[in-house]
Amino acid sequence: MSTTPPSALRVDALAIGQAHQLYCQLTGQTLRLTFAYDRERMWCEFLRAGFTLQDLRAVVTYLQREIRQGRRNVGALKLSNLLQLDRFEEDLQISRVRLRPAPLQPPPPAPALPPRAQEQGRQRALQCLRQIKDALR
Repeated sequence: MSTTPPSALRVDALAIGQAHQLYCQLTGQTLRLTFAYDRERMWCEFLRAGFTLQDLRAVVTYLQREIRQGRRNVGALKLSNLLQLDRFEEDLQISRVRLRPAPLQPPPPAPALPPRAQEQGRQRALQCLRQIKDALR
């Protein structure tokens, strides 16, 4: 018995065509879908696995960036490679990885010193500046 929800099992020709068309548009390829049973089957499995057109766009964009940087081979965009579901899932997750930590929140401002303490600090700073000035003479 399948654990896949029934809604995920219903994949129609329109959904397959849309996914294939987006792939061709993103990669600049013109691969035929008609008379290509293996391609239709791969797209059907892709969609049944719950992947979306947004996922497809994210992974293709990620792979194109990696290829331009010389970190991936152009073969990664080959349809038969791209639609290996376990690898697609890994590439999708990697495309979402944050390589830099989230920006730190600025520290809360220090509480304001009373006017008398502020004046004492200014006087100490002036005294230090005078000592430095005298030392440089």
